[in-house]
Amino acid sequence: MSQVNIRQLFEDKQARLELARIAGQDGLDHIIDSDEVDASNKGLIGHLNLIHPNWIQVLSETELDYIRDLSESNRQAAFDMIAQSGTTCLIVAGTNDIPDVIITFCNDTHIPLFASPKPSVHLMWLVRHYLAKELADSTTRHGVFLDVLGVGVMITGESAVGKSELGLELITRGNGLVADDIVELHRIAPDTLEGRCPELLRDFLEVRGLGILNIRTMFGETAVRRKKSLKLIVHLHRPPGGDLSQIERLPLNATHQEILGVQVSTVNIPVVAGRNLAVLVEAAARNFVLQQRGINTMDEFVARHDQIMQR
Repeated sequence: MSQVNIRQLFEDKQARLELARIAGQDGLDHIIDSDEVDASNKGLIGHLNLIHPNWIQVLSETELDYIRDLSESNRQAAFDMIAQSGTTCLIVAGTNDIPDVIITFCNDTHIPLFASPKPSVHLMWLVRHYLAKELADSTTRHGVFLDVLGVGVMITGESAVGKSELGLELITRGNGLVADDIVELHRIAPDTLEGRCPELLRDFLEVRGLGILNIRTMFGETAVRRKKSLKLIVHLHRPPGGDLSQIERLPLNATHQEILGVQVSTVNIPVVAGRNLAVLVEAAARNFVLQQRGINTMDEFVARHDQIMQR
């Protein structure tokens, strides 16, 4: 379960959105958690909605005028609906002219009230993106995660199979390191996994015999990435007895691995002496890009084979 409290939201977005605290400051520890979001029909953030309330309700001039025009009894009924809906905070966008009744309501109900000069649509776009990332389902995987020719590639395999050494060679060829050893994966969209590095391990790569290397210091800023979408998994394995003849030469069916409900293309590469694994990983990344463009080399080969057989 992932969660965000309103204090964290305010601190993370205060500078970008020029947020100011107006009322209800004793409710800053209200929490939005992913389990409640998934189980409810509420939106994360939106303009004031009393029928399908949002976790964070935004009030622009339109919503403020609506509240001003309500009779006292109807206004109180609207406020009661907001209080009972579990709203975690209110944000007034695009104006500083906030009715006193709203300030009093937020202080009485301990619902944080913020104000921002930003237009409501702009504010909601930024906060929605922030919440979606912070509340995304997440997991960790053991491996080396790199940006290989623009493709997010995670190299996996048993201990001491050569993952970090391969990662170092790929970095020397101009590719970028995202994470070594522990890869944090966040599902930021229905079909998108974003890989990040734990703060403790950022920029570091461990190579047996050399110890810990600071890739940013050794190779420069362009040799590291803060994050990357995972598109391809390259699994390294040692064939039994080091015999490549037992490995299927032409795998006709694509293989995938499911992570957090997302299917990720997977390539299995046997590790034996003399193989240039860096070239193979780059070739796998290039082939993945071609497949995304609808170019499938294996299908082309099979189709050509069938045509020749029919002759």
